[in-house]
Parts: sequence; C-alpha cells; structure tokens
Amino acid sequence: MPLSAYWLRDNCPCTECRDPRNGQKLFQITDLPGDLAIAEQAEEDGVLAVRWSDGHRSRYPVEWLTGTGAGDGRTEQGKRLWEAADFPAGRPGADWDAYLADPAQRTAVLAAVRDVGFAVLRGVPALERQVLEVARDFGYVRETNYGELFDVRVEPDPNNLAFTSAAIAPHTDNPYRDPVPTLQLLHCLRNDATGGDSGLVDGFRAAALLREEAPEDFAVLTGTPVPFAFRDRRSELRAERPLIEVDALGRIREVRFNNRSIGTLRLPAAELDAFYAAYRRFARITLRPELQLTFRLVPGDCLVFDNTRLLHARTAFAQDGHRHLQGCYADLDSLASTLAVLERRAAALDALERMFAGEGLGEYLGEEVTMAEHMLQAGASAEAAGAPAHLVAAALLHDVGHFGGSGLRLMQGQDNRHSHTGADWLARWFGPEVTEPVRLHVAAKRYLCAVEPDYRARLSEASEYTLRVQGGPMDAAEAAAFAALAGAEEAVAVRRWDDQAKVAGAPTPSFAHFRPLLERLMA
Repeated sequence: MPLSAYWLRDNCPCTECRDPRNGQKLFQITDLPGDLAIAEQAEEDGVLAVRWSDGHRSRYPVEWLTGTGAGDGRTEQGKRLWEAADFPAGRPGADWDAYLADPAQRTAVLAAVRDVGFAVLRGVPALERQVLEVARDFGYVRETNYGELFDVRVEPDPNNLAFTSAAIAPHTDNPYRDPVPTLQLLHCLRNDATGGDSGLVDGFRAAALLREEAPEDFAVLTGTPVPFAFRDRRSELRAERPLIEVDALGRIREVRFNNRSIGTLRLPAAELDAFYAAYRRFARITLRPELQLTFRLVPGDCLVFDNTRLLHARTAFAQDGHRHLQGCYADLDSLASTLAVLERRAAALDALERMFAGEGLGEYLGEEVTMAEHMLQAGASAEAAGAPAHLVAAALLHDVGHFGGSGLRLMQGQDNRHSHTGADWLARWFGPEVTEPVRLHVAAKRYLCAVEPDYRARLSEASEYTLRVQGGPMDAAEAAAFAALAGAEEAVAVRRWDDQAKVAGAPTPSFAHFRPLLERLMA
C-alpha cells in the first residue's frame, strides 16, 4: 500500500516527535523539510521501520498502518439505530450499586448511551440533587438558564410547558442553544399521578427512514437553517441550525426537533412549501407507534440519554398525585472520555492477563519458576503480608519490563533497564504509588547489597549474575542518595517480595484474583 510521506512522518510515534506521557506532538508541520522522502523502509515482526531523507528514524506497527479512522462517535456510523420492539429484554441499564462497584457494569451503561442513545440506572437514591452526583460520576454538569438542575413538576408560573401536566410530544431540549447540551439526565423522585409515562424515539432512526423514503425531503431538512428561540423574563436565546444535521460525509450527526421552540423562517414561498412538506413528513415519522418506546419511571430511576439523537416525550397526567423528576444537562464528550478510559483500562488488563498466560509461562532468567509464577508469587507475598493495594500491585507487576523478550538481553549481559521500561509502561494506567516501587526495585537490590552484609549471600545464582550486569552494589554515596528517596522504603519491600518469589511448585493465585484490585487502583 503506498503511503503518504508527510502523513507517515506527522504520525511518527517516537519520543522525539511525541511526548510519551500525553502523545502530543513536539514539532510543527512546518518544521519538516520541503523535500521530505522515505530513504529506506523494511518490515519485520509486524513493524515497519523507516529511515527518512533527513536522517530521522521511525517505527510503526503494521496493524496501526492498516487501521481505519474511528471518528468521534457522534454520527450514525457505528451506532445501533432502533425501534421500540428492539428491546425485548428490557431497557439497557444497571442497578446503581452495581454500576458504582463494577467497572464492567459501568462500561456497559455508558456504552449503551453511546451506542443506542440511552440507559436507565435503577435504585439511585431518591434524594434531592442526587441527579447531579450521577452526572458527575462520568462527567460535568452543564449549567444553563434553568440552573445546574431543574425540577420537572407542575409549577404555578411555568416558563416552559415541561413544568405543567400537559402531554409533551417527542422533542429534543434546548435547540435554541449553540452548542446544545448533548446529554440529559432525568431522575424520578416521585411518580404516583395517573399518567405521566415517558417515551423515547430514536431520532437517527427517524431521520434514516426519511432519507430512505423521501430523499428529497431529507435534503431539504439537512440544508435549511431553522431559527429556534426561547425567552422569558431573564433569558433570550437563539440558534439557527437544520432540523437534521449531517457531517461532511453525509452521515447523520444531530437532530434538533422541538415544535415549541421553532421560530419563523423567512424564505421564498416555494422554499417554505418544500420545507413544511418535509417537516410534516419527518414529524409524522417520529409519531409512528413502532418508533415510540414508552415506559414509566419509578422513584430511583435515572434516565440518561443523548439529547442530540433521542427525542423524549411525556403523556399528560392528572393532578391526582405527584410527579416530580429532577433533571440536569451534561455533555457527551465527558461521557465518551470516561467510557474510553474504562475500555482502555480493560484492554490493558486483558493485555496483562494475556502476557501472564502466554509469554509469562516461559523461563524466568534462569530461575526454577516461570516469569508468571515469579510475579504471581511476589504479589501473593505482598498480599499475605497485609501490604496496601498499591504495593501488592507493584509486587505483582514489578517485572513487566521483561515482557517482549527484553529479559533475554539481560541474561546475555546487556542491562535492559526493565524496571524503568516497566514503570513507564504502567504509568499509562497507574499512579506513582504503583510505578515508582517498580522503577526502583532494581536499585533497591543494589542498595541492599551495600547496606546489609548478608543480603548478597542470599541471592540466587541468576540474581547474582543480573546484579553485576545492572551495576553491582551501590557505593556509600549512592546508597545514601537512594535511602533519601521518598519511595525507597516501599521499593525495598517490593524487592524483598521479589527475592522470595522463586519457589518452584508453590501454589499461587491466578492473575484474575488480582484483577479487581488493579481495576480499583486504575480508577
């Protein structure tokens, strides 16, 4: 496959080109030479190595080169468009306590909001302002003229029909804002009135049906800016956007649909006739019974939904009881960020588990245990000693820097600096309380050899060999400098568990045993 030289160089992943901590580029595109060219390239072991005409060298995983763009997750691409019958097992969601305790449940709920546009959290404490805590669990509250939260109940002097007992047709909120709040949360505190059931319609599905059934009307609604407005005693808000917004590739990206807030279009009569014909057709599609998912919120239910995609509705209710929801707005980018981090953490733990079950079954530097047995024994020793969770994790993961074959280089007489390599790799998911004992555990061996006369005599033959490769015992000045480090004591503790973890045939827990602990530390 031919590759663009500037694209390839602009995406060089080396530490000269990108900050290893955050991935941000360290150069400007204008810094690259005008005659940039690939001088030499070779593929080996799934990596493309490139030498550039200016002497720079880059390495790219072939899997990355052949990947496709994921986009920002905001368009119809990759989403599951739905109708009411598509949820025979019930609405996506989870119990609140399980959501808080289990990263897999939390991931599933946030993924449902991303993929189908909504989820329901059940058993959320029916307390005033609790909806704000739900929003803050995955993101930030978007404050508007309604405040940081709003009460959906009958008000004596309502500034919005939502604050009455009237039926509300399917709509999106705040179309008169730019940017519109992209997420809405509604938390049920009480609902014992007759009526007042909730409804959702997949606006992307409705728009896709319009595109399929009447492409000319779809073109009108995506190409006509519509004025939306809201005003009361304290606010006057306006935005002009199409009812259906598409991206540059024609993919549905946003729906703004609110009969109560649409303003007055000023267009020639023929264009107005075309717009209203398309508008009416789209409105009728949103009212099709097969598209309307109707349900009743009960106290403790918190509905989280995508306000740029889903239309929400309410049946009228009698004032023979009380119906009280509290709502707030948030934004999809923060939810998507939290979800991406959760998925990234799960992928990292999956990768570690594969390492333990794969390469970890190989020889550990001339010892009588495998690499996985050694690391699992170290973690188990730390756990048995009552060590805090971060030290159990450090003991378990202290030798990840040997994965990838670097341990072989150490046994061939080349210091692979695995403590630093491992700590840097782990720093993508864990804080310094885990990574620094890992980074210092080799130095701790050299320190102990300097300050404890009988320590070195207890080293295994293989550990004695690696000691010499790694620089030998510290001198007095080095030992004093090490002892003064804030993390020295914890690194020494990890070192001692490392030394104990070489018992052939000793029973050890599996990696899965430690996974919940690692998940908590990642959070």
